Amino acid sequence: MNPQAAELNNIIQEKSAIVFDMLSERGKNIFFPKKGILGQTAEAKGTKINATIGAAIEDDGTPMRLEAIASKINMDPGLVFPYAPSFGRPDIRSKWKNMIYEKNPSLSGVELSLPVVTNALTHGISMAGYMFCNPEDEVIVPDLFWGNYNLTLTSMYGCPLTKYNLFKSGGLDLEAFEAKLNEGGIGKKIVILNFPNNPSGYTPTDEEQEAIITIIKEAAEKGNKIVAITDDAYFGLVYEEGIAQESIFAPLAQLHENVLAVKVDGATKEDYVWGFRVGFMTYGIKGGDAALYGALESKTAGAIRGNISNAANISQSLLLSAFESEEYTTQKEAKYDIMKRRYDAVKEALKEEKYKEYFEAIPYNSGYFMCVQLSDGLVGEEIRQLLIQKYSIGLISLGNVLRVAFAAVAASDVKAIFEGIYEACKESKK
Repeated sequence: MNPQAAELNNIIQEKSAIVFDMLSERGKNIFFPKKGILGQTAEAKGTKINATIGAAIEDDGTPMRLEAIASKINMDPGLVFPYAPSFGRPDIRSKWKNMIYEKNPSLSGVELSLPVVTNALTHGISMAGYMFCNPEDEVIVPDLFWGNYNLTLTSMYGCPLTKYNLFKSGGLDLEAFEAKLNEGGIGKKIVILNFPNNPSGYTPTDEEQEAIITIIKEAAEKGNKIVAITDDAYFGLVYEEGIAQESIFAPLAQLHENVLAVKVDGATKEDYVWGFRVGFMTYGIKGGDAALYGALESKTAGAIRGNISNAANISQSLLLSAFESEEYTTQKEAKYDIMKRRYDAVKEALKEEKYKEYFEAIPYNSGYFMCVQLSDGLVGEEIRQLLIQKYSIGLISLGNVLRVAFAAVAASDVKAIFEGIYEACKESKK
């Protein structure tokens, strides 16, 4: 083991032997190199002649660049062309942390790590897998989950996904979740909580979120060591009263010494910048302090450096500029209103009683998506193909479930989707 990894491990063990036990073997062995080339480069910062940097510099000291590219970007070249740190830019890390507190007021006074910048959500999930998932570790997910977990966790790290039933009687199946979390005896547990859920578009009610927290706390009190990864890709897009407004990360981050909350989020969906590829990983645990978090941040940055080196500087710069803009809040509210109208159009369309002959909506209240469950005897893939070929409607088939991305559809076109599904189902039944 590299001595720098051992040094970080010692800090983590001293601060929380439980967190150390949660780390994967990769997580225990990873470190962010403060010596070698990076250390020497840092020590040379500010020198009159600096020949350590692995990037070309113009004679005037600014980043070397092609005018064909620079002329298209109205920003300081220093915010665009150089490498960003593997941890992410310090300014956007600090800003995102402040925004987490603003979006989740119950975290006031709770010490969190400084977010580490990832190459958006997929990379964040992958880095969480790097840090905490050994091949023998199962990852608990609902039976409706984002398919990319298979690639990022199972294919990449060999961790099987173990599923529980998500819905029962129009709400979350809390009994199924509790049973799955406590399955297999006391030990290390890894769970992903994705709300609003992809594909169902469901966020827990306030009461359901409290129940989830109680289930996790009781499991922790029994001695389970729980890594709770919150996939907050669609955070903030909640369209109904009585639905949890804060991320479930907020109560988890202060719940119990045996529960490490790992928040994976980003601007991708929240701020409508899918191609920017800027996400964040933030840690929270009861009793966590700067030393523990600093060691986890260093390991995470080491994993990122060994994986992609760093996230794009220009994307981080553009986002930070937007976050600090006076128009940011107003513009974001305007986009939310559009999304809410599309959601309302779905609700209105599904009042049509005839649809129940062939399909019914799975619970939904937030996010980008909703799903319909097809009646027995109908095959999702057949309906999907028929919708494309005859009705020019594209949906996603998940077995006997069809996922509707209403976020991508004008409110005026929503009704046509469900009429198309109805007609395709009727034709398929003939």
